[in-house]
Amino acid sequence: SVFFEHLKIDECGKYLIELGVERCYLDVEDTAFVVETVYKTKLSCDSREQIEILLNDDSCEKLEMNSLYTGKGNILYCRVKEGRFIARFSRKSYYQLAEFIEQSENGADFFINLNGEKYIINSNQAL
Repeated sequence: SVFFEHLKIDECGKYLIELGVERCYLDVEDTAFVVETVYKTKLSCDSREQIEILLNDDSCEKLEMNSLYTGKGNILYCRVKEGRFIARFSRKSYYQLAEFIEQSENGADFFINLNGEKYIINSNQAL
């Protein structure tokens, strides 16, 4: 859609639509992007697993595992669009991802184990 194609974030972190020389600032309550669906897939070339996400702009991309974090109210977020934007997980996608989340033995951390690597889900901080 034209909206997402021209969506930008300025140096102050405000969302705007930029079409040519025209700029229109937007009021965004939380995030412009929302993770709608989560899939675990295997790469055909080497059978390694990856987690893919479907966003509210109908694009699909690989979840950047190191970008996962929980914010206020334990809402789950990640970085999308080559790290340019933050996306919030919908309730449905949060539960889909929760199937892969484990808790450390001491109970202090939550993580996803993927291809033998542990990806810690950071809390209450934007990366």
